[in-house]
Amino acid sequence: MDDIEQGRDFADPFTDHGLRLSTSPHLLRMPTETTQSLQEKIPATDIFSHIEVADGRVWLKRDGVPSFAGDLPEDEQKLVWATHAAPVADLFIQKVDGTAWRSKPSWYIVATKDPTIQPESERFVAKRMGATVFETDSSHVPMLSQPDFVLDVIRKAATAVQEDKAA
Repeated sequence: MDDIEQGRDFADPFTDHGLRLSTSPHLLRMPTETTQSLQEKIPATDIFSHIEVADGRVWLKRDGVPSFAGDLPEDEQKLVWATHAAPVADLFIQKVDGTAWRSKPSWYIVATKDPTIQPESERFVAKRMGATVFETDSSHVPMLSQPDFVLDVIRKAATAVQEDKAA
């Protein structure tokens, strides 16, 4: 699926692919914005009381997993905590050089029960990027809690891009 660019943790969000599929507003900012400047526009979520900055990374504390992936069974939450990738500490103040979503068809999954990123923020960036929006009752990790739903969105996006190329 070379024509699909996922904005989650799976691919570089600024490569030259045919479409963009995302559930992460921190990747969908303008070059003059930071994630922090976007987050300051809405109330902070509970997740920020469950992190620790150490060794140049932002670490999710064990008690924070329900604020990140609370709709997963407990054993899967433990796995998420044990294997999570700790982002660099300055992630929220980084600026980006490009915005692929300004020139690519885009699809966005709003996780309506996301305790990590306000769904209002997710809707804001999805609307700004002109994305085809899908909503689901999910935590921050719909690809884990609702993989069939996410796969269906990916298939719809891929089909739309292929149909557009054929036209």
